[in-house]
Amino acid sequence: MKYTGLVIKCTGCDYTVRTADGTNVLCKVKGTFRIKGIKSTNPVAVGDRVDFDEAGYITALHDRRNYIVRKPTNLSKQLHVVAANLDLALLVVTVKHPETSTVFIDRFLATAEAYGVPAVLVFNKVDLLTADERQYLDALVRLYETIGYRCLCLSATRDPDVAALSTMLAGKITLLSGNSGVGKSTLINRLIPNGTAKTGDISAVHLKGMHTTTFSEMYEAAPDTFIIDTPGIKGFGVVNMETAEIGHYFPDLFAVAQQCRFADCTHRHEPGCAVLQAVEEHRIAPSRYASYLSILDDVGEAKYR
Repeated sequence: MKYTGLVIKCTGCDYTVRTADGTNVLCKVKGTFRIKGIKSTNPVAVGDRVDFDEAGYITALHDRRNYIVRKPTNLSKQLHVVAANLDLALLVVTVKHPETSTVFIDRFLATAEAYGVPAVLVFNKVDLLTADERQYLDALVRLYETIGYRCLCLSATRDPDVAALSTMLAGKITLLSGNSGVGKSTLINRLIPNGTAKTGDISAVHLKGMHTTTFSEMYEAAPDTFIIDTPGIKGFGVVNMETAEIGHYFPDLFAVAQQCRFADCTHRHEPGCAVLQAVEEHRIAPSRYASYLSILDDVGEAKYR
């Protein structure tokens, strides 16, 4: 008999699959399934829809509408699929305490663009900012909103802010990411019922010798509302991209690049480059252009951040 469900947790070779009636089933994949035309280190990811049999073996993977990938820790040429079938990718960033670099933000956004996942920036800890830091935050928000990205400014400790975020996530499967220290765990605890216990479970997994690998887990925040936590993701924007494609994942660069003299312009030094002219005229932010160059430099170099 065939069963169908949603993968809500992956820990190495074990997969927790939730069926339509809410039952969680521990499943595995056979070796033949692992290598059957799949170019990733993990054939099944959190968010996948799968079929499985009575013995608990996953027998089929449903088509994915999108996914997010990262570099495996062993720098394999294959990809590691972090999560699949996402409605939203939420990047939690902070201007201070600590500062999230614009390069990291842009790599995340470029990866989301490349794999067809809508992205939103959440600027956390805004209650801790000085007047000057708030001006810098406002400038970042203007920059990314002008490009077309939605930005939220909040404090994870304030109930109205968390309520507004919960409303935005309702009915969606959302990937939650961010550098260490930006308040991601606090948000998870506020967004998910009994969140403290759940994040404790995540820590327990890593204490069992699994700290070198990122395992994703999906939590139910409300009916039909799921949040995927993915600690330790690296490599945004430098995974499985061809040099000629990188500019496509920067909407602000791509719009201007249509006016370049050469169709294969790399926007580095070519004559008649509309992107270089736009950077000089401050129609493209220098930080965005620097992020584009950093990804361009990393392609084929096996580097990632």
